[in-house]
Amino acid sequence: MKLHALVNSRLLKAFTLLEVMIASAIFFMAMFSILALVSQSLRGARMLTRDAPTPGMAAAMSGFVLTNKLDEGTDDGDFGDSYPDYTWTSDTVLYATNGLFQVDFAVLRDGKIDSSMSVLMFKPESTVGIGVRSQFQK
Repeated sequence: MKLHALVNSRLLKAFTLLEVMIASAIFFMAMFSILALVSQSLRGARMLTRDAPTPGMAAAMSGFVLTNKLDEGTDDGDFGDSYPDYTWTSDTVLYATNGLFQVDFAVLRDGKIDSSMSVLMFKPESTVGIGVRSQFQK
């Protein structure tokens, strides 16, 4: 009788294989999430130390952020004396009929794309053109 009680008390104090596997899965999911966050932070810090203009700078210089209206078409410009070898281009296309536009920015160095970015902007006061591109059309 004492042996049976001793075996039962040992079983109550031990972890099952399923509990260990669940705890390991939770631990590894947390570790991968932390590693992804650290990787993204390091990538952002590396971009801050980059000595070249970014597509975000091109968006700010183009004035798209400051206006309430967008027109379909292309636009280009340069970064002035700060970055003499670099230029930028943007291509604006109506993405949906409700005033959602897709704006593709590209930073060029000596005519070759150095970096690019695509942004969706909601500007309902803009004029609607003919070139509607929908995410459902292929």
